[in-house]
Amino acid sequence: MKEKQDAPDNNILYRHCMPEWRATVDANRQLLVVKKGQPVFSEQDVVKGVFFIRWGKVKIHQRWGNEKELIIRFAKNGDMIGYRGLGKGKVYPVSATALEDTGLMYLDIPFFEATLQVNPRLTYALMDFYANELEATEKRVRNMAHMEVKGRIAEAILMLKDNFGVNDEGYIDIRLTRQDMASFVGTTYETISRTIGELEAEKLIRTSDKRFALLKEKQLAKLAESNVK
Repeated sequence: MKEKQDAPDNNILYRHCMPEWRATVDANRQLLVVKKGQPVFSEQDVVKGVFFIRWGKVKIHQRWGNEKELIIRFAKNGDMIGYRGLGKGKVYPVSATALEDTGLMYLDIPFFEATLQVNPRLTYALMDFYANELEATEKRVRNMAHMEVKGRIAEAILMLKDNFGVNDEGYIDIRLTRQDMASFVGTTYETISRTIGELEAEKLIRTSDKRFALLKEKQLAKLAESNVK
């Protein structure tokens, strides 16, 4: 589906490639729209290109056990997705699904590789980006092994606030189902519902229409830091 609405480009590629190369990117890119709930790509698909989010939100997830999923991260406008499929296997080890209608810029692999070869500043920026993503993933895996569920949920809410900001009503600017939150922190729907209820009863958060508002951010951060097995 072709994109119908205009949107500014503010991603790592445009920020770090040579100004004279941007016209070449514009001539070789594809602009797409993925509807809410539809996949951008799926686990074990052959990698043919990479994507940059122009507007909207996407979850990056992976199969986990029987009929379960683990959400690796959430991505928003300006973020790059699909880079996990650039290794030797040339298949995506994860899936990406639109959480809302999402506009994307797509570059095929031959052109993306050519772009890296002629833009050393961009290549360096991507190396730094990959290193930060790896560090964040390792931290989440470590916390899932050593942190109690309540602490992991508190940490997840704080992470969402940092990544997506808040709207005029004070709610974090992303809508997530309880099941998506469970998949993000590595627990069950029932545990998420019970623990969110506890956090609301303690006046640490407020929820409405699949959104979270932080009422006592310092206490929530303290809970995330101290709630370790």
